[in-house]
Amino acid sequence: MKELVILGSTGSIGTQSLEVAQSQGYRVTGLVAGGNIELLEQQAREWKPKNVAVFNEEKARDLKIKLADTDTKVLSGEEGVCEVAGGCGDTVVNAIVGIAGLKPTLSAIESGKTIALANKETLVTGGEIVKRKAKEKGISILPVDSEHSAIFQSLQGAPKGSIKRILLTASGGPFFEKTKKDLENVTVKEALNHPNWSMGAKITIDSATLMNKGLEVIEAVHLFDISADNIEVLVHRQSIIHSGVELSDGAVIAQLGTPDMRLPIQYALTYPERSDYAFERLDLFKIGTLTFARPDTETFRCLPLCVKAITEGGIAPTVINGANEEAVRLFLEGKIKFLQIAELVEKALNTVNNKKEFTLDDIFYADTLAREIVRKGD
Repeated sequence: MKELVILGSTGSIGTQSLEVAQSQGYRVTGLVAGGNIELLEQQAREWKPKNVAVFNEEKARDLKIKLADTDTKVLSGEEGVCEVAGGCGDTVVNAIVGIAGLKPTLSAIESGKTIALANKETLVTGGEIVKRKAKEKGISILPVDSEHSAIFQSLQGAPKGSIKRILLTASGGPFFEKTKKDLENVTVKEALNHPNWSMGAKITIDSATLMNKGLEVIEAVHLFDISADNIEVLVHRQSIIHSGVELSDGAVIAQLGTPDMRLPIQYALTYPERSDYAFERLDLFKIGTLTFARPDTETFRCLPLCVKAITEGGIAPTVINGANEEAVRLFLEGKIKFLQIAELVEKALNTVNNKKEFTLDDIFYADTLAREIVRKGD
């Protein structure tokens, strides 16, 4: 029986991962959450994991009291999260939001676990370090993001070196075809109104700015060892084609499915096998039409800024990511306007000196600098 550790278990990907685990009959040995201890307590009582961890230490103390009648050990803080990530279990689903997912990924790799990666920031900020460590340990990093899973699936059976282009699809978010003038005074509620996907607040805002697609370009560069110049973003409003590849002979292979994260989660967990799927299946007759458009990179500046960052390399992607995390937080709190997110991200990218050779400490230092620049420029 496969044993899972789920990081970010109370979020959208985490809860769906538990649904998949239940449908496949897997055991869950570890759970991690940011601060929703009410839901984490329910999950702990249902799944009876050996360990759980909460980033927030005060909430961890409360959870420890709530679970005092169980055999589950409650840990706290970054150290506790990393201990759970590296603890018992053979596969870690990393669905933590943001750069906070980087160290737990490294802890899981160090302990020899397969990584089902939904935390794109792990590769955006620490891609070279993570890939090097995974290679040393002989560890597989399997993508959970629907787009990267689609690319991974489309490449099954393709000869090594045969990939010509990646076709990375984007829904376009809630503001497709809007102009900068249209976006000057959009509200948080409007930005959170995604047309196809039900996701957490941060990633939904990233979808609205196209930052999410930019981060996915960076992630794809690391996952598939391809230049950003060979990745083409297509706005596909129906979110049915999740991405694809063009091979050297001109063949285009893509993966289709409903806009439901449980399919890529399940594929990462069952790979290289395919198991029966217990959820909604795709009905192309209901869909009828599939459309494609080029992204508006003049209005949605975050996408080209990400391409610029990964082209420059070094710690530039970390700066982009940290600045964006901070800017999105400020927007959700009503402290800046929607269009300021890209403006502040660009300011941070142009301000922090790039460093081509870097350590883990350099990554977190660059992240701190980027956030400070955003806070001062709001």
